[in-house]
Amino acid sequence: MTETTADTGNETVDDGAIRVRRALISVSDKTGVADFAKSLAALGVEILSTGGTASALREAGLKVTDVSEFTGQEEILDGRVKTLHPRLHAALLARREDPDHMATLEREGIEPIDVVCVNLYPFEQTVSGHEVPSEVAIENIDIGGPTMIRAAAKNHEGVAVVVKPESYDAVCAELEESGGEISASTRHWLANEAFAQTARYDAAISRWFSTEYEDFPEHLVVAYEKVLDLSYGENPHQRAALYSEAGARCHILSRVSKLHGRALSFNNVLDLDSARSLVGDFEQPACVIVKHNNPCGAAIGADILEAYLKALACDPLSAYGGVIALNRPIGLELAEELHKNFVEVLIAPGFEDGALGVLQQKEAIRILCEEERREPDPDERDVKRVLGGLLIQDRDGDPEPRELMEVVTETQPSDQQWQDMLFAWTVVRRVRSNAIVIAKGGATLGIGAGQMSRVDSVRLAVEKCRAAHGEAAGALLAGSAIASDAFFPFADGPELAIQAGSTAVIEPGGSKRDGEVIAACDADGVAMVFTKHRHFRH
Repeated sequence: MTETTADTGNETVDDGAIRVRRALISVSDKTGVADFAKSLAALGVEILSTGGTASALREAGLKVTDVSEFTGQEEILDGRVKTLHPRLHAALLARREDPDHMATLEREGIEPIDVVCVNLYPFEQTVSGHEVPSEVAIENIDIGGPTMIRAAAKNHEGVAVVVKPESYDAVCAELEESGGEISASTRHWLANEAFAQTARYDAAISRWFSTEYEDFPEHLVVAYEKVLDLSYGENPHQRAALYSEAGARCHILSRVSKLHGRALSFNNVLDLDSARSLVGDFEQPACVIVKHNNPCGAAIGADILEAYLKALACDPLSAYGGVIALNRPIGLELAEELHKNFVEVLIAPGFEDGALGVLQQKEAIRILCEEERREPDPDERDVKRVLGGLLIQDRDGDPEPRELMEVVTETQPSDQQWQDMLFAWTVVRRVRSNAIVIAKGGATLGIGAGQMSRVDSVRLAVEKCRAAHGEAAGALLAGSAIASDAFFPFADGPELAIQAGSTAVIEPGGSKRDGEVIAACDADGVAMVFTKHRHFRH
């Protein structure tokens, strides 16, 4: 049973569905648009279009009415004005259940438009390039498109608005199954997508304009898109989802395939971010094991198997149930070693023959394959949530190069000590403050994280090594390097490491008592290097 609203031919049905008679299609991204239009035409829907879209549809064999014919007004100002016309927007905004609105359409000879299919000029893609001329960016700010989208979305009680090629198949399927009708619930959902799309678009424009004035603008407008529903939050009673910033070059799960295991949780993703960030700092075969958002083992090796075994040896107890990131494909022998332990999440750039089969024997392990080769945007900011707002800062950046560091002791580091210090310095930047890393031979021996006292972090790092290696710990610690993410405020921290066997210290420097700390190192013939930059990670 249908109910005709006026002599215009627009119809609604009792369940809120509308019958589609007329569609306006005007898109920049023409992916799938010809097939979408053909499906509409097959149902007897009249197609209105503009410019390049109209040409593309005609080339596909479709009959198309130009919008200029519908409005009685040719495009002007080099196409800047083509859909901004009262007749078109009346056809979109007239309330179908309002007799006065429909009488006005009839008096003016305006036929309602039931479907609007519009996507926008590629502003985000345009400004993502380097040194884009301002005039090019400005001409990619769409005006007519967002206006039509917002008009149709506002009047979703009588109009369906489609803004994504990904929606074409679902809309066509519903129209075909219903004989040309589209439901109220679908129109509402499409309107939701439409307003989200225009909000994202305006956010991108606002960000671009704001960069002309200041690094931290007065108003920060950011849009996010949901990537994944997570199994739960930090605790099982908390719901959670992962969102990525719209327009970001990449995100934590971009180009990552899940090959096996349960759904990811909030904590899995946090730990995965920490593990991938640290393993990405190494060019050599590297393995990082993270537990509770801190590395509990990190190592480089001649091959990826050696790197894993060295990383695991640092703290095998804490590694139980950890997140493991590797920067080389996993072979069969490594897979068999990994299979001996309980692993929450495993991520690597590939799996050689037979390796995946070994790992998939355990149901719980989440196995991810990452193929992301794009570097994160160096200008991307670090964001932390606080009550009612955000803390925003520049990202910490890469480790300082050796050339900028200063040897401050009489004892000069050997080449091996430099290698151990630089390795420890790379790792300590990814450890929660107060952070201490003891390392030797391209592997962590002990990690002290998150202690309120820096000397307690040193004590914890030494104890971790002794707990993992027992009587062998003394020989391992002999000649090791210790890294501190911030300066030692007193000499007791490095003295504790020196007593355990460390012979090289790397830290930012900058304390009022630097002289005392340097003197303590000189007294034992220990080399000390100042990096001049601290790396807190709260």
